[in-house]
Amino acid sequence: MADNTTTEILVGNDLLDTIFFGEITYGNVLAAIVILVATYVIARVLSVVVMRFLAGKVEINNSTFLAKLVRWGVYFVGIVAASPFLHIDFSGLMVAGGIVAIAIGFASQNTLSNFVAGVLLMFERPVGVGDNISVNGTDGYVEDIGLLSTTVRTYAGIYVRIPNASMFSSDITNYVAHIARRFDYDIGIRYSDDADKAIKVIKDVIEKHPYALKNPGPSVYVDELGNNSINLKVRIWSPSGFWWDVRTDMLWKLFQALRKAGIDIPFPQLTLWYGEEAPKPPKVTKGAGGGFSPQEVLGKSEASPENALKVIK
Repeated sequence: MADNTTTEILVGNDLLDTIFFGEITYGNVLAAIVILVATYVIARVLSVVVMRFLAGKVEINNSTFLAKLVRWGVYFVGIVAASPFLHIDFSGLMVAGGIVAIAIGFASQNTLSNFVAGVLLMFERPVGVGDNISVNGTDGYVEDIGLLSTTVRTYAGIYVRIPNASMFSSDITNYVAHIARRFDYDIGIRYSDDADKAIKVIKDVIEKHPYALKNPGPSVYVDELGNNSINLKVRIWSPSGFWWDVRTDMLWKLFQALRKAGIDIPFPQLTLWYGEEAPKPPKVTKGAGGGFSPQEVLGKSEASPENALKVIK
């Protein structure tokens, strides 16, 4: 008896098989309602998840738009899934919609590629709003990450709009993605100065600076024996957000400290050397024939002009 009851519940029920409208039964209506309610719940949950996932990563307008896009996409899938139970045939509409979608796709390939790239950038997040980046020869701060383009404000205050497709396919340099950033100096000192003393002076200045990191620590060493100077390599790490201020401030402080310690930075010099003065040739006596000596012929004779006239006579 129990097996027959279970079979009736699973296979059919008089109420569920009762015609509600046309060929639609109460069972069909119940199944469609369950699918639509489940679709609504899933859509709301997914939209909330998208909003929370993108919170603080992208602009609020972009995250809201994506949440709505996900929600309506789930609605569409739910309606299509419930349509067979209500005997609604979307095949003709979907064919027409597919043709229209293909036509729109061909007409707006760049827009679609930018949109897809914008979504991928939001999820991959290689850059964020406020980051200092370099992309396609443009350096500056990220002002906005939209669904179609990214806006960068250059150091000169110029706003540059970069399509997301170009952003996604280009090499992006993010200067503040890492918490620390290094900068280098090449400092030359005279050959007469003490290199060890200069290194100690530089390290003391770095040690006293509040934004010069100790881990990773600085590095100061003799890098090259140049034509005009002993070249020291100075490498300093600082927080990425203070990198430029530390770099500009530290250079002048190092110069002042080296000058105070009696260590000067040389400038290129050129010394012209003409060689040693040629010694005077030995004096050559006149030959037996009474002619002039080679020195006299070249006009270098020590004899006076009067003596030379006498010899001619």
